[in-house]
Amino acid sequence: MKTIDGNRTVYDLIQEYPELKPILVKIGFKPLTNDKMLNTVGRMMPLNNGAKQIKLSLDDLKEALQKEGFDLQV
Repeated sequence: MKTIDGNRTVYDLIQEYPELKPILVKIGFKPLTNDKMLNTVGRMMPLNNGAKQIKLSLDDLKEALQKEGFDLQV
């Protein structure tokens, strides 16, 4: 299982784990389908804050990522 820090930006996490992008899109991070959004907002938005923006609880985010082989540290 890969450990990820929810305080890191979405952009940084996807750069380190490219396989994370389709997982995040699937669970509600739809703006990530637009590379401009990833390269602008994604560079400033920590994953935890992004979850709040799409009204996804951290528990639900953590559970969804665990199913995909990621351990979210909040």
